[in-house]
Amino acid sequence: MDASVTIFHNVVWSRHKGAVFSALHSISAAGAIRYSMVQIADTEHDRLGFSDVDYSYHRYPMHKLFDGCYEDVPTLRLTSRLVWEVMKAKSDLIVLPGYHRPEYWAMLAACIVTGKRRAVFCDSTARDRPKRLLTSIPKRVFFSLCDGYFGFGERSREYLMSLGAKADKIFIPCQAAALPVTFSPERALAERLHYRAGNPHVFLFVGRLSEEKGITTLIDAFAGLAKRLPDPHLRIIGTGAFEGALRKRVSELGMEHAITFVGSLQDEPLSREYYGATCLVLPSRSEPWGLVVNEALAHGCPTVVSESCGCVPELVHDGVSGYAFSAGDAAGLERTLLKATEAFADAEATARRCMDVIRRFDPPSAAANIARGCALMLSD
Repeated sequence: MDASVTIFHNVVWSRHKGAVFSALHSISAAGAIRYSMVQIADTEHDRLGFSDVDYSYHRYPMHKLFDGCYEDVPTLRLTSRLVWEVMKAKSDLIVLPGYHRPEYWAMLAACIVTGKRRAVFCDSTARDRPKRLLTSIPKRVFFSLCDGYFGFGERSREYLMSLGAKADKIFIPCQAAALPVTFSPERALAERLHYRAGNPHVFLFVGRLSEEKGITTLIDAFAGLAKRLPDPHLRIIGTGAFEGALRKRVSELGMEHAITFVGSLQDEPLSREYYGATCLVLPSRSEPWGLVVNEALAHGCPTVVSESCGCVPELVHDGVSGYAFSAGDAAGLERTLLKATEAFADAEATARRCMDVIRRFDPPSAAANIARGCALMLSD
């Protein structure tokens, strides 16, 4: 079967998508399906200051439509360009970047008019995006007009099926972290043991400092935990508009000595944080997946995450690689963190379990699932 697929993605900023698309490009070189990747813009407003756009993760021929931020492109110009790109594409299948923006509906219409098969990336779950009548009806219509769907995990599958998608047209998991080029799986265990040896309890948050991330819940839980553990520390890595409110809460609790706002980190400095932490904590109220969980587990670091995170079924195995708790429940999070310090006291055994869980969630595996889905859609 000789066929071609064009995949549209919103921003180059996503290192993980760059790693997956690079792996897909490698598959393309050895297969009968040719893949073309179109990036719409460099980044988005809420990514500015968090980390830079790094083209080194995109090792494939890329067609980028606009420089700068996605939101800065005038809507009419953006929509007309995307429609034109779909119309002129000599592809048998178009993979749309989503379904929640008007321009994506216009792209869907262009696929229908030109008779092209179409699939869509879905990064939502029912916990992340609770169904509402006014929004679920258009989603049902959009999904009914697609030939296939790429989701992050089981919760994406459940969400898609609740909106009428057919189970045999949903392909998962299509998510993987882009680890630093200096990261070595062979050295990860030794590095983990080195950085954890003799260290006090260190709890780690990595992500954008925004309200939906639930960091206030973490700060409140940690304040209680600090009364029960000797000299614990909380390190908050990231930047965002909510930082001022978080610092105010830390001050109100008198926890400045134990809670550190580190700022944004990437690559080796971030790896050292994962290696040295007792566990990663992701307390989000809304989180389609949670790629920082992938990153932590690859470094042998267990995780404590809220039940709202989409990665829970695949990655957070109770007492093995982490624990889950109810989002917003500070007392529950405090209990869970205390339990984690006891359950994961054996750093080597815990690290081995974490690395075993994350093993199949790498870019080549995610790319293979996308390729499998495309092949099945094209063969129908």
